[in-house]
Amino acid sequence: MITTPEIVESPAQKIAFIHVTVPRAEIMQAMQAGLAELGNVLKTQGVAPTGPWFTYHFRRPAETFDYRICFPIDKDIKPEGRVEQGELSAAGVVRAVYSGNYTGLGAAWGELMSWIDANDLNSREDLWERYLVGPDSSAHPEEWRTELNRPLA
Repeated sequence: MITTPEIVESPAQKIAFIHVTVPRAEIMQAMQAGLAELGNVLKTQGVAPTGPWFTYHFRRPAETFDYRICFPIDKDIKPEGRVEQGELSAAGVVRAVYSGNYTGLGAAWGELMSWIDANDLNSREDLWERYLVGPDSSAHPEEWRTELNRPLA
């Protein structure tokens, strides 16, 4: 389900983001609207993302999702609407890649957390998912790849 987890250093990254807090049932609508808004602001400001988009979660999602929809950038942006500029801090993380439809992400995170526990590692509450290959680049869910990142305490 996931690749063998590894511990890596994730460098600091300048980001453009929209902060969203929504009930679980509204996640897809919020994600689509946020991505469109974020992409439009970057385009109008002439800033191209420097890598795949990702979501940064302040805590593991439960009945509500409290997260940021993010694009990595290397130029400053002006805040506009809900779009802000920030930074994903450098951190040591446990990382694995999940292959498949987004409906399997919960189980993939469970597998990663089991690996963290089995290896006696302490992780923080926050986490992020980087969408390496998704519906925007492949119509086949079995080809989708999501990088899972859980920072170590």
